[in-house]
Amino acid sequence: MFLGCLPGFAAVAALGLCAGGVDHVTTAASGARPPAARPATAHPALRPPIVPRAAWLDDLARHAQPPPRYDDKVVAVFVHHTDSPNGYACADAPRIIRYLYAGQTGARDWDDIGYNFLVDRCGTIYEGRAGGVDRAVTGAHTQGFNHRTAGIAALGTFTAGVPVPQAMVDSIAALAAWKLGLSDVDPRTDVRLTSSNSRSRYASGTSATLPALAGHRDGYMTSCPGAALTARLPEIRATAARLQGRTAAGRTAAGTTAGTAAETLTGTP
Repeated sequence: MFLGCLPGFAAVAALGLCAGGVDHVTTAASGARPPAARPATAHPALRPPIVPRAAWLDDLARHAQPPPRYDDKVVAVFVHHTDSPNGYACADAPRIIRYLYAGQTGARDWDDIGYNFLVDRCGTIYEGRAGGVDRAVTGAHTQGFNHRTAGIAALGTFTAGVPVPQAMVDSIAALAAWKLGLSDVDPRTDVRLTSSNSRSRYASGTSATLPALAGHRDGYMTSCPGAALTARLPEIRATAARLQGRTAAGRTAAGTTAGTAAETLTGTP
């Protein structure tokens, strides 16, 4: 069944948006803190400015949650849109993110916001899911493909014909370049990811070849991140590769496999 993102603020239950196709996951070492991904030296990118969770998550809104879960590294990024209104003032972005968090941890009963990062229309990057922006935090953003990936959500709705702010595009590219650069992954390549459950586009256990910088709909039956933002993904890949210092054109198969042998379902958000 082809699923789209639900209308933005129609109901609290509709929040979670394009992350509506996620699974909660645990790992065999969920109580441990594995070492952070080893920095690569071949094609690093500068870390862009990232606003911490404290800027949008106040004590009154805070939800009790278990410790963060980690993978060994990030080899792919999934881009989302939040299916929420576009005409907000950028100063209101923290409030909007807090509202999304409340919907996902409230009506949906998730343990935290699903996205690892969120980017507003002015290009400001916000830390989403807890665990450390420089760590390979296991998110809850793309059904079946939360391991060894990071979820970046664009605040807004970017269906066909909707302009995508250039500042947002540039920040998504800079963030993806940095995160993938930590594992020396070219944003223009393909990687192999193993589906953790059959509610994704691929049956559980299937090794799927996906773009290292993918749209949500590459892994799940959805229109997310919207036709307009999807159309900008080639530009985002190219910019991210340039920020990593790469000059070769085109995409090649990277042969990177992200395993999910320890992944089990713990809920159906």
